[in-house]
Amino acid sequence: MRILRNISKRTLAALIFFTRLPLWRITSVEKEYYKRVVPLWPLAGWLTGGIMALVAWGGQALGMSVGVSVVLALISRIILTGALHEDGFADFCDGFGGGTSRQRTLEIMKDSHIGTYGVIGLIAYYMLLWNLLVELLPAYGNPLLLLCADVFCKYIASTIVYFLPYARKEQEAKNQLLYAETPTHERVISALIGILPLALLLCCHATSPQTFLLPISATIIAAALLFRLMWSRIQGYTGDCCGATFIVLELVFYLGTYIAIAL
Repeated sequence: MRILRNISKRTLAALIFFTRLPLWRITSVEKEYYKRVVPLWPLAGWLTGGIMALVAWGGQALGMSVGVSVVLALISRIILTGALHEDGFADFCDGFGGGTSRQRTLEIMKDSHIGTYGVIGLIAYYMLLWNLLVELLPAYGNPLLLLCADVFCKYIASTIVYFLPYARKEQEAKNQLLYAETPTHERVISALIGILPLALLLCCHATSPQTFLLPISATIIAAALLFRLMWSRIQGYTGDCCGATFIVLELVFYLGTYIAIAL
């Protein structure tokens, strides 16, 4: 009973933290559970990515163009997450673009106002993402690609806590908490949750495993480079860095998939 309670509380904590679903009305979740939500980030991706795939499929089933279906799918995720990751990405762009020192970079990222770098970053992100998806969805003919990318990239992004320390003190954090260290068995579970969509897509779509070799490799390499950049600039990570990592890795995954198909 205690194990089931722990699982349900942690799942609720992850969904409350990474989405805007009013699950907090069901029951209160203690702060200790929020400190261990990162390994369940890819689990939240099953919801956000699944909704995106469903909306994209429904739009095309109703006769909408691929472009319109993609826009609706992206909007559905923004509504579901409250633009959580986009906000982090914008702050990351402002901080790393305008900061000239560790302290200044952290100060800029903590500022809730968006700057020039954040605006340009978001525009570039959505322009590239929309164009990639408009090309990829007809090529695959299967919106499960949206689920696959969302879950897998959130899993790779979640490993940031394995390699970097938190760059601020707990009282300086925006959400007033530090993530707890992840034990080995939870890392394995998180990996299984994050990789499973790849297997599902391979089973549901007539494509060779080699098609995913490039996007998977590129995503992992991009994550390593981002982690190195964060360490060299601020000697760790912040919540904004987590959101920015997911955004960048998602683009890299889709771009790698596009190149793999073109080749």
